Amino acid sequence: MSELVDRIVVNIVRLEVRLLACQARLAADTDPEALHDLRTTVRRLRSLLRPLRGLPGVVQLEMSASQVGALTTPLRDLEVLAAHLQEQGYPMQAQRRVDQLSGSYALVADSEQLAQLLMILDVFPRFLRAAQREGMLRGLRQRIEKVLKKQWQTLEKALNDPGHDRHRVRLLIKRVRYAAEAYPELDQLPPLVLARLKVAQKALGEWHDAWQWLLQAGQQADLQPCVAKWQATLEHGEKRADKALIKLTAACFHS
Repeated sequence: MSELVDRIVVNIVRLEVRLLACQARLAADTDPEALHDLRTTVRRLRSLLRPLRGLPGVVQLEMSASQVGALTTPLRDLEVLAAHLQEQGYPMQAQRRVDQLSGSYALVADSEQLAQLLMILDVFPRFLRAAQREGMLRGLRQRIEKVLKKQWQTLEKALNDPGHDRHRVRLLIKRVRYAAEAYPELDQLPPLVLARLKVAQKALGEWHDAWQWLLQAGQQADLQPCVAKWQATLEHGEKRADKALIKLTAACFHS
C-alpha cells in the first residue's frame, strides 16, 4: 500500500513540474508545442485522479484540471487548423488563425484556471499522506483496479455497439491508454494492444479533425476551398477508423 501511495505522489510531483515548465514555455510564447504538452499533461493528471475519486482534494483537483482543459481546447483546435491549412497550401487562411492566437499563450500562462490548478496540485500530496495516516487509503489498490477494469468494460461495450459514436469511442480509448500509463503496475498492456490503441486513436483523431473543420467551414467563408478535400478525408477516415477499431477489438477482447 505504502509503495503504491509513494508512486502516486511521485507521479503527482512529476506532473506538477511538467505543468510549471509548460507554463513557463507558454509565457515565453516561443514554443509551438507548449500548449499541446500542457493539455497532454493535464489529461495524464486526470487519468491518475479518476480512480482516486472520493479521497480528500480529488474533486477540487479534477474540477481545476477540467477548467484548464475547457480554457485551452478552442486554442488547441485553432492551432491544429492553422498548421493544417499551412501544410495544405492555404497560407492566408493559416495566417488568419495564427493572428487569432496572438497573445493567447501568455493569457493561458497567466490564467486564473492554471494558477488554481497548480495551487491545489502543490498541496495535494499532503492531503494524500494525511488520508493514508488516517487509514482512508485501505483497499486503494482494489479500488484502482476496479476503476481500470470498468473503463475497459465501457470501451468493450462501446466497440461492440454497431451504432457506436466514434467521438465517444475516441475519448474512451484515450481514457484507457492514459490510465494504463498512470498505473502501469496495475494495468500492464501487451505491446500489440498498446499499438492497436495508438493506431485507433490516431485514425479517430484524423476523422474528428475533418468533421470539426467541415462544421467550421459552414460558418467561415474562407474555408470553403477546403470543403471537398475535408469531405473526402472524413469518408476515408471513417473507413480507416472502423478498420482500426475492428483490429483493436480483436486484440483486446477476442483473444
